[in-house]
Formats: sequence, structure tokens, C-alpha cells
Amino acid sequence: MSAANRRVKDARRLSRRSERSERRLFLADGPKAVEGALERDGCLVEVFAAPEAHLAHPHLLAACEAAGVPWTLVEHRGIEALSDAVSPAGVVGVCRLLDRPLADVLTPPVGQERRLVALCADVRDPGNAGTVVRCADAAGADAVVLAGSSVDLHNPKTVRASVGSVFHLPVALEPDPLAAVRAAQAAGLTVLAADGAGEVDLFEADELLARPTAWLFGNEAWGLPEELAAAADHRVSIPIHGRAESLNLATAAALCLYASARAQRA
Repeated sequence: MSAANRRVKDARRLSRRSERSERRLFLADGPKAVEGALERDGCLVEVFAAPEAHLAHPHLLAACEAAGVPWTLVEHRGIEALSDAVSPAGVVGVCRLLDRPLADVLTPPVGQERRLVALCADVRDPGNAGTVVRCADAAGADAVVLAGSSVDLHNPKTVRASVGSVFHLPVALEPDPLAAVRAAQAAGLTVLAADGAGEVDLFEADELLARPTAWLFGNEAWGLPEELAAAADHRVSIPIHGRAESLNLATAAALCLYASARAQRA
């Protein structure tokens, strides 16, 4: 077995959560993810590239070389072994884990304040979790918290769904959702629970939305437990004017985060 194949085999083990946790490493699939990891100092450890990637992404590989990040040309089957995408993009990075302590992500730099945080409780679908991180990044949020039994931040599907955003803003993992809510409130954030039966209409709440806010989003299937929703400062509903029963988590998160971003910039 060649040295490159041995490294691919070793990196492939990072598809398992236990291996990621033990080695404190994960896989970032695709050029956008690798670019994001490269921009984050000390995050990117190694890159694997398919033959055509050398032609398709020469600047990316040159940037890796300039940063002292080793990259290895591997056969297509090597990339396919590292990627769970239907059509692998040809570039996969090995990165150091990104999660930070809850207190760190809720504590702003000196002279600044946290204005917008997304707090996800028991979000199980990696595509949804990654999309919420992406929406939070796009809306200019300061941080994301994945709480309770939420999916692993470093799951390959979560990372891919974020399209590089996991590298752009701090993310904390907190096993106790209620503790995350209390910590956000202690940090001076108004916690708004996204709740279909909420007493506040999202589109009639500009004054409330202009405050420093932590949006609380629940599980895709059953939403927020009553105890957790009750701990929020307000419950906010998104009005549905048509016949749809509800909105999916990622869509609701995008609407809520952008409503806050607009109100805070007014």
C-alpha cells in the first residue's frame, strides 16, 4: 500500500464520530470548506485532491502550500472513500475540531457586544444543522450553539450543508439546552423561542427584535419542549397565510435570523 493510500485509509476513519472525538479531527469536503478552513488559523491539517482538482483549483492548492499545509494527489477512488457526497468535488481537508466552550461564544471581544445568536436544541438532521449555521453566518450572527442531542457539528453532512460557514463563526456544543438558555440570558441576550403558537408575531416585533437576541429553535419533528419554551423571554410565531401546516426548521431559522438582522440595522 502506498503512503498516500495509507493516509487516505487513516483519514477515512474520521467518518466515525468516536474517531473524530478521540483524535480531535474531522473531514471538510469540497473547495469552499477547505477555503474556509484555510482562512482559520491552524485549523487545516492536510488536504487530499483528485487529479482534476489540480487544474480546477490551482489557487487553493497554491494557498495550501504557501500556508505550509501539505496536500496529496490521490486517485478518484481515494476521494470517493473520503466523501459521502453523490458527486465528490475532488478536494477534502482534514481539520482540527471547531467547537468552543459555551461561555467563550457568549462572551464578546472587549468593547463589543453579542447581538445575535442561534441556539438549536435537539436538532437531529445534519442538513438542517448545517443550513442553520449557514443562515446565521449570512445574517451576520455572532455565534451558534448546538444543544442537547443535536447532531454532531463535525458530521460530514453538517459541514457540507454549511458551505464553509462552520469556519466563519464560533460554535459551541452544550449538552443541557436549559443551561444554554440561562447562559444566553445571563450574557444579556433576550431569548426568543421560535414557536408556532407563540404570542408574538414575527412581523410585528421590530422593537423586540432590535434587542441583543438569542433565537431558540427546536427539534424538526416535535419542536421545543414546554419547559424549554417557557424558559425563553418570549415565544415568537411566524404567520402562515396559506394552507401549509408549518415551515421546516431551516426556513424558519432563516426568517427569524434575518428579521433580527434587519431590525438591529434599522
